[in-house]
Amino acid sequence: MRLLLVADLHYNLPQLDWIVAHAHEFDLVVMAGDHLDISSTVPLDAQCIVIARYVELVRAGAPVVVSSGNHDLTAPDANGEQSAPWIAALGGDGVIIDGGALQIGDTLITVCPWWDGDLGKAAVGDQLRRDGARRPATWVWVYHWPPTDSPTSWTGKRHYGDGDLAAWVAEHGPEVVLTGHVHQSPFQTEGGWADRIGDTWVFNAGRQIGPVPARVELDLTAGTADWVSMLGVESQSLADPSPAPRRVV
Repeated sequence: MRLLLVADLHYNLPQLDWIVAHAHEFDLVVMAGDHLDISSTVPLDAQCIVIARYVELVRAGAPVVVSSGNHDLTAPDANGEQSAPWIAALGGDGVIIDGGALQIGDTLITVCPWWDGDLGKAAVGDQLRRDGARRPATWVWVYHWPPTDSPTSWTGKRHYGDGDLAAWVAEHGPEVVLTGHVHQSPFQTEGGWADRIGDTWVFNAGRQIGPVPARVELDLTAGTADWVSMLGVESQSLADPSPAPRRVV
């Protein structure tokens, strides 16, 4: 099973075009949050419409996961906490969104929203417990923010990670967590695109300029992960006890 991880596209249309063109090469495309650009002159409601169309185009090539990030929150939910209702409207055949899950063979993918308050946090905790009760051989989470004290959350000056995710990883021990949010991590000397916490692999593709997104290509069948960016290609065996990326440019 081959997965493509991208995140933090922030309304970069050429990068979205690249994903549409290459989606058919993967069994699943994961778009892990921050689809919108709050600094753009394009209104957010217009951006939402455009991103929704791109999701349809990606889906024509492969099933797609769309999770929310902090830039995607456009309105309060019924509890008054900020949410991404436009993403909720994307769900359908082959499009898995916040709060949803997808099982492909012996792999379960759990898609977590960006939460904005105590009720949202509790809902994510409940979601993980429910899916944990039916986990198959491989459990993959999509969660926009990487865990604290991880190379995947290193900004170049400090760790900017989510302590709640770190606690959930310690509690449940999924095999893989697919994240984003901290753009710089893979490009920093003390940062990284891959980390291992116990038996859990964490990946953050990072963000780069230009028409091609930084990405992680994860092959769960072969047990390999490749980070592809403007710096070249780094590879990681999931059988290794700790991250030791190898440049294979």
